Amino acid sequence: MKSTFFGVAALTLSVAACGAFGPERDPPHMASPEHYSAAGESERLPSADGVAQRLAFNARAVPEWWKAYRSDALDALVDEGLSKSPSLAAAQSTLKAAREGLRSQVGASLWPSVDVGFDPSRQRALALPNYTPQTLSYNVFAAEVQAKYTFDFFGASVLADRALARQVQQQAYQLEATRRALAANIVLASINAASLQEQVAATEQLVALGERRAEQTAARYQLGSASRDDMLATEQDAANAAATLPALRAQALAVRHAQAVLLGRTPDQAPAPLPLDALHLPDTVPVSVATDLLHQRPDILAAEAAVRASADEAGAATASMFPSLTLSAAYGRGGFDWSTFTSPAGAIWSVGASLTQPLFHGGALVARKRQYETTYAAAVSQYRQTVLAAFQNVADTLVSLEEDANALVQTRRAAIAAQGMQRDTEARYQLGSAPLFATLTARQQYQNASVQYLRARAARLADTAALFESMGDPPAAELSGLSEPRRSVR
Repeated sequence: MKSTFFGVAALTLSVAACGAFGPERDPPHMASPEHYSAAGESERLPSADGVAQRLAFNARAVPEWWKAYRSDALDALVDEGLSKSPSLAAAQSTLKAAREGLRSQVGASLWPSVDVGFDPSRQRALALPNYTPQTLSYNVFAAEVQAKYTFDFFGASVLADRALARQVQQQAYQLEATRRALAANIVLASINAASLQEQVAATEQLVALGERRAEQTAARYQLGSASRDDMLATEQDAANAAATLPALRAQALAVRHAQAVLLGRTPDQAPAPLPLDALHLPDTVPVSVATDLLHQRPDILAAEAAVRASADEAGAATASMFPSLTLSAAYGRGGFDWSTFTSPAGAIWSVGASLTQPLFHGGALVARKRQYETTYAAAVSQYRQTVLAAFQNVADTLVSLEEDANALVQTRRAAIAAQGMQRDTEARYQLGSAPLFATLTARQQYQNASVQYLRARAARLADTAALFESMGDPPAAELSGLSEPRRSVR
């Protein structure tokens, strides 16, 4: 009866202490904006290239959002990266190690420690003075089972275990953020590689046209039908166009090398760029409301876990300044010979209790308490900053996506106009009413417009991927349901 009362009292004190010690565990309340952007958002974005993207407000985030591009080749690249990326594998191993560390700490504080020891020895010691012989040699046989248990009346170990559990959960959310970022980077690299490949091809044609135009002007100058200034100007234009090609080629290869590393390959094994037309622009993109975003983005969830962990650490530092009770017991056998060791006379045992109240540690305990309280304040501020940065990320992406559509409309308009001018000029050239020089100029203008149009298409595809990624997705059950350490009678 007394032991039951003692256990209930210990449990009551421990649970009460967990709530009494430490600052507020819940993250601070953040005001939810009515809309993300300062200019507001419309449900339907401007139509461009025959697609008017729709923003599905208050819709559920899409976990495997890259499949919305309807490209089996892109899906295969993302799957390969998620399965073979060394950085993701390292993060997964780090999380597994952290979980084992949590199990180790909880096991050490939740259960009594039980050890078995067997210590046979042969010793030579001094005998009593004035007696012979002067030294004695004897055997010692000892074997014991020792048990020790510390009662956590004020919840210090409970709070410490709970803090470590939240730190493990924080790492789990960071792993999820790493996984999502890896998928997004693979998609963006694929889009950029496709765009740059076509930009290089268009620029090569532009450079070839510039060289032909410079040669044509030089020939006209020799015949006296063009001025020296015209010849030098076209030569300069050709050189300027050619000078852009090396940097563009290097950029295209650098993107492919980065893509290969994301996939876990060596740079020389970079995949061939996908055709830009193989990537279909998703016509619907989910946009979660701000309150849902707080529970979907892994970076926000990781910051929230950090707040809870630092609050529990501060509570554990406070609880460690109060008394602790440790019970110990041992039972075994011992003797100076084997017969005594195995006989009932060789039974040995001990029972003890130790009550410890910290009194003076040179200010270390108080400083440790203030340290974790300051760490908690920093975690709260970091949480606020993470939430604000997430809102900004979504707002910037929404604005970029809308302006991408506007830019694509104008670049397509310019490309169509340039193509029409090229056709008209070539038709006049075929009829003999326009010189070859004018035809080359029209072709150059069309290639320039085509490059701008390609960049606008790629930007729209990339910003759509960025918006998908910025929404996050509901965390997996093993993340949201990560249980805190449960205690028995403590």
